[in-house]
This record gives sequence, C-alpha cells and structure tokens, in this order.
Amino acid sequence: MTRSEVARIDVSALYGAHRLQLVRTAILLVDDLGSAEDVVQDAFVGLHRHHDKIRDPEAALGYLRTAVVNGARSMLRRRQTVRKHVRPVQAEVTDSPDSELLLAEDHREVLAAVRTLPPRQQEVLVLRYWSDLSEAEIAHALGISRGAVKSQASRAIDKLETILEGRR
Repeated sequence: MTRSEVARIDVSALYGAHRLQLVRTAILLVDDLGSAEDVVQDAFVGLHRHHDKIRDPEAALGYLRTAVVNGARSMLRRRQTVRKHVRPVQAEVTDSPDSELLLAEDHREVLAAVRTLPPRQQEVLVLRYWSDLSEAEIAHALGISRGAVKSQASRAIDKLETILEGRR
C-alpha cells in the first residue's frame, strides 16, 4: 500500500460526521459531558497520529469506537483511583443545561438503572441501543466474541427489568 492510498483517511470528514454520535456514546459511559468530549477528542487525536497504520480507511470508524470505549474505561479507572485516595467534598449538585438537553426526563430512570450494571454490560448496552451497532461491531470495539456480546446484553436486560420493576 502506498503512502497516497493511506492518506485517504479524511480525519476531518470523520470528525464532522461522527463526533456527536461518539460524544453521546461516551457520555453514557463516563456520565460527564466534558469528560466524554475529552475521550472523543483523544480518540480523534490518536487516529490522526496513527492513521498511517490503518490499512483500510473503512476501519477508521471502528478504530474510533474502540478508542472511545477504551478511553472511557481509562477515565473511569482514574476516577476510581482518585476517589479511593481523596476525601469527597460536599458540594451543591446541580444538573447542567447540557445534560437536560441530552437526556429526556423519562429516560433518567433507565439511565440510572444502566449505571448500576457492571461496566461490560453498560458498554454492550450503550453500543447496542444508543450507538445502534451490530453484535459484530460491538465485539470488535470491545475485543470480545459475538457470543459474549449476546450473553452480556441478555444478562444486562434481565437485570434492568428487575431493577426497573422494583422501582415501580
């Protein structure tokens, strides 16, 4: 493959076409708009830096999805580490106007229930039902088999039904 063939990945076009969808996915994983935007920005920076290593331009979106999921995982691990070592400060909690726009009122209860699931189940549900990815795309993004995607989704939905029925 020549250098000119590799250059066919148009990072700017990918950014314009997929940034918002990737931010929406990331916000469901990290629960914070600013952090979600950082994760997506880092994914695009990584694509820009390493675009010459991607042989198939069609694989660039898959690379970005995987980078967003991995970036969200890293961010959550860092948060967990900080919470173990830093005493929490009691502050007044207010919802930002951005979060009001992103999630309708009737979706808050479902989202709260999703956040109680194990991380892998959260990732599978977000990629499947929010990002509308196929089982194969989810398996590729998470580095697991299609069977694992199916079982994680099934377990997650069963848990969500139990949680939501208990709240009503």
